[in-house]
Formats: sequence, structure tokens, C-alpha cells
Amino acid sequence: MISLANAFGFNRDPFAQDIPVDQLYQLPGLSSFVERFRYALALNMSTVITGDVGSGKSTSVRFATSDLHPSEYRLLSFIATTGTISELLRQLCYAFGFPPQSNSCVKLFQTIRDLLADVAAKKQTPVLCIDEAHLLRLEVFAQLHTLVQSPLDAKSILPIVLAGQTTLLDKLLFHTSRPFASRVVGRSHMDGLHLKDMQGYLSHHLRIAGCTKDLFSEEAIASIQQGSGGLLRRAGTIARGALLAAAQEKCPLVSAEHVRVASTEIL
Repeated sequence: MISLANAFGFNRDPFAQDIPVDQLYQLPGLSSFVERFRYALALNMSTVITGDVGSGKSTSVRFATSDLHPSEYRLLSFIATTGTISELLRQLCYAFGFPPQSNSCVKLFQTIRDLLADVAAKKQTPVLCIDEAHLLRLEVFAQLHTLVQSPLDAKSILPIVLAGQTTLLDKLLFHTSRPFASRVVGRSHMDGLHLKDMQGYLSHHLRIAGCTKDLFSEEAIASIQQGSGGLLRRAGTIARGALLAAAQEKCPLVSAEHVRVASTEIL
């Protein structure tokens, strides 16, 4: 395997996923999502972020929640499944660090309400983030509002962030989902990057990997943008593959042909 560090002087793997939040590229739409997130948080309501696979939804949620101080907020997060409402409740118990003791929905709901009461007693605000929320069943959406409302619907007690593909909106617009959907006060959508932003995205990742030179030709950047549809994960995979192709040929600059070669290796 060719070493990109030796070929281009990187001090870390370029286009890695585990980038600290303070080094994330400021995506178009990120600031507006953060504003919607904070607005929902202030009202104890819910917000939704959608986008295609690899568009930066989960990264945006990670960025938005990164400044929640643990003394003020209790962040709960998990990845959705296609399971029943009882399985979602069990996931939430695990997110609290409290393994569920029953499969009964009644007992699980009571356990979660007790856990939420403990959080409130500590003067903390619980925040639930569900990733891949488009996987949730319609019958789960039909009952999701029961998690967030207090008895007699006096107030909302659990702000929720749902992140998922665009089919998530279809499920939320279904008539049985209306009790929860009516509590959504903001929705965001992450689009693919246009050419100018793609250039900035690639340059940013090269810099944080320790390279100060522009390694991608203009034609290569255009090819990456077109081949990825502007989607971050796909763009990063193509860009890294193109760097490997250039390194193999000992070329100091990535060309459109290197991008073409890299594109043939991915689905």
C-alpha cells in the first residue's frame, strides 16, 4: 500500500471521519441548522434534519450538540432501527445507561419518565438525538409524542432531534404522525456541495491533514464534485482514491484522470 504521508507529507489520514468539531468544514446550511436546533432546545420542542446519504447530517448534529455543557444538558443519542416502539424505549434506557428490566411498554415508559425526572431534579435538560430516523416505523412515529409530553400535555419535557434521509419527511407527514410532527418547530436539509464549496472542502481537509499545497487540479475538483454529486462522504472517498492514484504515478498534482480511476473503485 502506498503511503500518502510519504507521498504528500500528510501528518494524519486525509478525509478521516473522526475530525474534532473545531476542525470541521463549515458546510453551507450548517449555521441555519444550528440556529433551528437552539430554537427548538429553548422551547423544549423538536427539530428535523434531512439529506442524502453522506451529506453531513450526523456531522451537523455532532457539531450542534458539541457545546452543550454536561452540567446543563443530558445528551442522549442512538441510531434508529426498524424495531417496535418497545425496542426504541429499550434503546433509550440504554442511552441513559440504565439497562431495561422489562419488555412491557407500560413499564418502559414509566422507567423513562422516572429517568427524565431524575435529570430534571439535577436542573438538567435532556436532549434526544435519533440518527437514521427514516428507519423508524410509522407506528413508532404515531407514539413518539408520548415521550415528549407531560401529563395532560402541560409542557414538552424532551426536545428531540431527528436526522435521516428525505423519506423521513414522508413519514412525518403521514396522518398518524401528526401528534409528534406538530411539535417540530424547524426542519433543515443538507444539500450536496457546489463546485466552489467543494474546492473549499478539499482544501480544508488537506490543510488539517498537514498539507499546505493545493494537490487537486481544477479539472480534478470539478470531476470530484460531479462524481460525488457534492455528497461529502463520497467526495472524500473519491478524493482519497485519486490521491493514491497520483501517488502511485508519483504525480505531485491530482488530475481528472486520477479521479476517474478512483471513481471506478467505488459503488
